[in-house]
Amino acid sequence: MNSRLLAAALTTLLLSSCALTRPTLESETRFTSVTPAGLRIVPERFVSAESPQDELDSLATWPTPDGSTWLIASAKSTHRLAVYDADTGQRLRTFGEKGGAAGQFKRPNGLAVFGDHLFVVERDNHRVQVLHLPDFAPLGSFGEAQLRSPYGVWVNETAPGELDAYITDSFMYGEKFDQVPPLAELAQRVRRYRLRFDDNDAMSAEYQGAFGDTHADTALRVVESIAGDAAGDRLLIADEDQRHLSTLREYTLDGRYTGRRVPDRSFQAQAEGVALWSCGAGDGYWIAVDQLMPRTIFHVYDRDSLEPRGSFSGEVTAHTDGIALHAAGTSAFPTGALYAVHDDRSVTAFDLGDVARALQLQSSCLN
Repeated sequence: MNSRLLAAALTTLLLSSCALTRPTLESETRFTSVTPAGLRIVPERFVSAESPQDELDSLATWPTPDGSTWLIASAKSTHRLAVYDADTGQRLRTFGEKGGAAGQFKRPNGLAVFGDHLFVVERDNHRVQVLHLPDFAPLGSFGEAQLRSPYGVWVNETAPGELDAYITDSFMYGEKFDQVPPLAELAQRVRRYRLRFDDNDAMSAEYQGAFGDTHADTALRVVESIAGDAAGDRLLIADEDQRHLSTLREYTLDGRYTGRRVPDRSFQAQAEGVALWSCGAGDGYWIAVDQLMPRTIFHVYDRDSLEPRGSFSGEVTAHTDGIALHAAGTSAFPTGALYAVHDDRSVTAFDLGDVARALQLQSSCLN
């Protein structure tokens, strides 16, 4: 698409977004995108039906025993989970209700799947619940003694039946919860737990401590999304604080800040969802969300160097929180899919083959 056509398309989207404005949260700031040089447009393969009452946030995928794939979304305002067909975007079911008992939720946020275990971070229950799929049977919870305002989760298998879970804890101060804690307290921005499951799926959890850099220039101030690369001993943690610097910072799996981040001014809005696209033989990319209106921009970075490799937008997807990358092929997405939340109210899907071709990425990502 040439620059004149792209400018016209953006103008049309801006006008249409004005006609569809809705109230925003007091703490929420919406930004209009400025198109970066070289931005590619990758059309969505589907956009699900809207459910604005849910306030969708985070996503995870699960391959079902019958060969299909579920796309699971956390619904913060209705305190439940929404399940979609990952090939079509059709909503299949919901699970949960507001409450503090097992199988109930208060402001569910971050999601992760490992095997048949679904991890659900609950901000207002100050815990992480673990459920068994496909029946959503509660297996237990952890973090109640330490977590204050948890958001994101990443899990990593360290031994058979043993996982490390990393949980971002973005507690804030002030009447509107918009004041970043003192630097010394930012050493608690990520909490780690060692989880063990026995042959009967009974779970035990052990707190392994917290971490976060506390220097004025490099501390994690406002955190939510987190993703990891076990082969590279690497975590990428999104810091959303635009009053300082919205960016992705790199940590080792044992919680040491490496001093590396993506290039400055990569994000015009908040750095949100982040996912690893592993393409085999150590190759791959990180995909991260720039939470913009009228359209989200997805930035792609090299897996090892963190150098930019391009950016793309969809034709519809806007103001994205969470994303999920499903690299395994499905019937509708033979080279895998990237799923994104669209404006808190629906989910969208991108074919990873379309993304790789648009940005001229490594051919190994198309296998």
